[in-house]
Amino acid sequence: MWTVCLIISICALVLSVVIAIVSAYTKHKKLLGLDFTKWLFGGVAIASVALFLPIYSAFLKENNGNGFDAFLSSFHYMFRLFIMDVEFEFIILNLKNYLSSEALATAYRVVLSILIVYGPILTFGFVMSFFKNISALYRYAWKFFRKAYVFSELNEKTLALAESLNGKGVALVFTDVFDKGDEDSYEMIEKAKEMGAICFKKDILTVNFTFHSKKKDLYFFIISENHVENIKHALKIVEKYERRENTRLYVLSSQPEAEAILSNEVKRMNAKGEKPGIIIRRINEVQSLITRTLYDEGYDCIFKPAYEENGIKKINAVMIGMGQHGKEMLKSLAWFGQMDGYDLTINAFDKDPLAKDKFTSLCPELMKFSGVYDVESEVKYLINIYGGIDVETAAFDELFEKMGRPTYIFVSLGNDEYNVAIAMKLRMLCERFGYNPVIQAVVYNSDMKQALKGITNFRGDEYRIDFIGDIKTSYSEKVILRTDLEMLALQRHLLYDPTGENNFWQYSYNYRSSMASVIHRKMKKLCGIRGIELEPSQREEKDREAIRILEHRRWNAYTRSEGYIYGGSIVRSEGRNDLAKRHNLLVPFEELPPSEQERDDD
Repeated sequence: MWTVCLIISICALVLSVVIAIVSAYTKHKKLLGLDFTKWLFGGVAIASVALFLPIYSAFLKENNGNGFDAFLSSFHYMFRLFIMDVEFEFIILNLKNYLSSEALATAYRVVLSILIVYGPILTFGFVMSFFKNISALYRYAWKFFRKAYVFSELNEKTLALAESLNGKGVALVFTDVFDKGDEDSYEMIEKAKEMGAICFKKDILTVNFTFHSKKKDLYFFIISENHVENIKHALKIVEKYERRENTRLYVLSSQPEAEAILSNEVKRMNAKGEKPGIIIRRINEVQSLITRTLYDEGYDCIFKPAYEENGIKKINAVMIGMGQHGKEMLKSLAWFGQMDGYDLTINAFDKDPLAKDKFTSLCPELMKFSGVYDVESEVKYLINIYGGIDVETAAFDELFEKMGRPTYIFVSLGNDEYNVAIAMKLRMLCERFGYNPVIQAVVYNSDMKQALKGITNFRGDEYRIDFIGDIKTSYSEKVILRTDLEMLALQRHLLYDPTGENNFWQYSYNYRSSMASVIHRKMKKLCGIRGIELEPSQREEKDREAIRILEHRRWNAYTRSEGYIYGGSIVRSEGRNDLAKRHNLLVPFEELPPSEQERDDD
């Protein structure tokens, strides 16, 4: 029995430490639902009971006790071990009395010594952790009457957003904050403390924010790399705070199922017949970056560098990488580049041999109308997608030279360092072939972006590369919370749906369509489209007709970029089937009913 119990004790102790280490470094910091501290406590508890059981069995046997008494006594002594109340002399004396093997007695003493030191350390850590949470609750209570921004975890993105939101009279709250023992987590915790943020070790769902002042805004930001956890947190927060006024929930996710699930939650709340208090916003980070880039820099990057050939300005855009950013930029350029006096060509490259087939499946009619110029009032663009091409090869270099003069290059290969290296290579090729396009490359790391600003070669020649998408810029109050662009898009949406503000925020189709319309209207002005600065009724008939045709071309390209095809006869009563992505208005302008032609005024 002594040997078996010793083996159980050692195994429990070692196994709990191993499992604790594994759980501490997993993505969710838990294994089988338990965090590493619970695994350590459990291991020490089992090891202690196993170690004390043979001692008390022998001791109580001489004092008319039984096995059950021995188990209870061992259990009681285990608790005493955690609070530094172990009578070491009692244990040593009993080992001498009941163990004839000196080696076994020595092993018992060693394991017991480890437990006596180890147990109280765990207890102290637990108590300190408890007081940390109490301290966080105390500090939060003092900010009862402040606007509060609550983040689902502490990471680079939430830290950047918190920095932009920080100011007098606000409470910054991070939840699920763990010191993982590495340099990055330590630095983030220190930055959070410098901002005066409140850090809870508890999960966002276990901290009770319902007692926050009802008159003050309460913002929840669900930002994590775990998309499943994001949705879980969002649904639970909606359930808990759905009737609370002045409450907003921001869920950052590029996953398509997120929109469907959150929209369903809005329908559920509205079905109750009461106006929900909480406002839900889903933000697609990839789309947000592309939309913002085109609105702020689109004219200078796309239209301004175009060169004239036979009276037409040529836009030759090159996409390097067909991941999320590359696909989104390609789709957006198809409608963005619909402009009178301009000719648009897009060449996209990706290592995936099936890149073209996959994109065609995503946007069938966008590809179907590529290179079709025989209908004056239809879309005008040429899209070439080259799959199975590695941009680091000579084969790409030859193809790049044969393509002709590029005016815009977008690099998004999924890795900051790789994006920078390929962008620099492309500038070298452009210099070699006599081209001078605008080059933009996606770089997430804000420090790297700052360091790369104005980079030159050893002779001081500037590479002229614009690095976009860094975390500090992308996760800021200006970008995440309601922007000027969104307000303009909302106004545009309300022209079509006067009572549908919720429809604008909750449904990606309405939101994105209105955003695209506002962006393109700005480009029409910058490109000098005649009559665009006037109200439709004040335009000359020729200009009004030209603007209507151009706007319908843009709408056709946009709708096809969303995956829609012509409706034909398989449509719903209103002329569209959104589940099938079929629309009966995807026709040349002259085939539209007069009422629909008028809608293209603006």
